[in-house]
Amino acid sequence: MATTRIEKDSMGEMQVPADGYWGAQTQRAVENFPISGYHFGRRFIRAMGLIKRAGARVNVTLKKLDPKIAQLIEQAANEVIEGQLDRHFVLDIFQTGSGTSTNMNANEVISNRAIELAGGKIGSRDPVHPNDHVNMGQSSNDVIPAAIHVACAEALKYDLVPMLEKLQQVLDQKAQQFDSIIKIGRTHLQDATPIRLGQEFSGYAAQARLSVERAHRAIVALRELAIGGTAVGTGINTHPEFARRVCVDLTQSTGIEFVEARNHFESQSAKDALAEASGLLRTVAISMTKIANDIRWLASGPRCGIGELRISETQPGSSIMPGKVNPVMSEMMIQVATQVLAGDQAVMLACRDSIFELNVMMPVIAHNFLEGTRLLSAAVKTFTERCAQGIEADVERCSDMVEKSLAMCTSLAPEIGYDRAADIAKEAYKSGRTVREVALAKGVLDAKKLAEVLDPTSMTRPHE
Repeated sequence: MATTRIEKDSMGEMQVPADGYWGAQTQRAVENFPISGYHFGRRFIRAMGLIKRAGARVNVTLKKLDPKIAQLIEQAANEVIEGQLDRHFVLDIFQTGSGTSTNMNANEVISNRAIELAGGKIGSRDPVHPNDHVNMGQSSNDVIPAAIHVACAEALKYDLVPMLEKLQQVLDQKAQQFDSIIKIGRTHLQDATPIRLGQEFSGYAAQARLSVERAHRAIVALRELAIGGTAVGTGINTHPEFARRVCVDLTQSTGIEFVEARNHFESQSAKDALAEASGLLRTVAISMTKIANDIRWLASGPRCGIGELRISETQPGSSIMPGKVNPVMSEMMIQVATQVLAGDQAVMLACRDSIFELNVMMPVIAHNFLEGTRLLSAAVKTFTERCAQGIEADVERCSDMVEKSLAMCTSLAPEIGYDRAADIAKEAYKSGRTVREVALAKGVLDAKKLAEVLDPTSMTRPHE
C-alpha cells in the first residue's frame, strides 16, 4: 500500500502522506517550517472549522455556492469543530506571519474530507475545491485574525471565566468564615494595624471578581471580526453581506455576540484589540500572583514563619528533610502567571509588527494568548480545588501576634499624641513587653480606657 500520494498546487506536484487530509500547500509549509514542534491547539482549530462552516452556509444563502457542495463542506467542517481531524493540522506555529499556511491547511483538510464523504478521490479537488469552494469569499488575511478572535473569546468565556468564578465563590466563603478572626495587618512586610482575616480574604475575593470582569471585557474587545475584508480590507471577491451573515452564524454557534468590524482596514492592519485583551489577561495573572503569594507567606512555617494560615498538605516537600511540606499550589500558580506575563510580552511585541495593510506575526499572537489562557484556566482550577478550599486559620497564632504587635500604638496616638505613642512602641520593642503592658505601667490612660482604645476588634471597625 502506498505511503504517499501526489497532490498539485500552483507551484507543481508534492508528495503528501497517503493517510493525511492536507494537500500540497500544507505539505510545502511542513517542509519549509520544521521549527518548534508547537502546533495550533483545539480552540484555534475549532474556530477555523466554525468559520469555514459559516462561510459555506452563508455562501449558499447568497446563491454563490452549490448547496450540495456546501453540505459536504459543512459535514467536514463539523468534524474539524468536534476535534475529529486535529491530527491533520500539522503546521508549526512559526510559519508565514499571516497564517496563510494554516488557512490552506484548513481548506485542504476540509476539501479532501468532503471529497471522501462524496465518494471521490482525495486530492482531486472534485467535487470540492479548497480555494474555490472552502475558501470562497475569504482570504487568509481576514480568516486568521477572525479565527484568533473567536478562539480567544471562547477560551476566555468557557475555560477561564468559570474557573475564576469558582475561585471567587470559595474566597467569598473563606472571607465569611474568617470574619471574626483578628490578625495583624502588614505593610512593607512590617507590622501594621489589626485587620480581620475575613477582610483580608474579602480583598482576594474581590480580585477574583474583578478578574472575571476583566475577562469579560477582554471578550468584548474581541467581538469585532475581520472576516469580509479579504486581502487588504476592501472586501474584494466577497459579497457585501458575507461578513455580517458569517458573524450572525458564529454568534449562534458560540454564544458570543460577534459583529463585523466597523473598519476592515483597522481590523486587518492592526491587532490593537488583541493587545487590549492580552493586557487584561495579564492583569488577571497579576491578581492570581498576589493571591497565591500572600497565601504562601501567611502559611509559612509551620513554626518559624508567619503561620496564620494552614494549607492542605498535598505532597512531601523535600527529598532530604523528613516531614517538610511546601506551598506547592501557590508556587505552581505563580509560575503559570509568570508564563502568562511572558506570553503577554510576546503578544505585545507581535502586535507592534503591523505593517501597512497586515500584521505578519499572527500565529505567534494566537499561540501565546491561547496558551496563556489555557494554562491560567488549569492553574486557577487546581489552585481552587487543592489549596483555596482547604485553607484553615490558626486563630491562636493570629491573636498572639496581634497582642505582640507594636502597631497597636496607632490607636493610642489620638489619645496621647504621636510622639508619646512612638516612645511607648520603642520601649515595648526594647523591653520585649507588649504595648499594653508598657502603657499600663506608664499610666498613660486608666485601665478601662486603655482596654477600650487597644481593643483590636474595634480597630478593624473604626466607622461602626
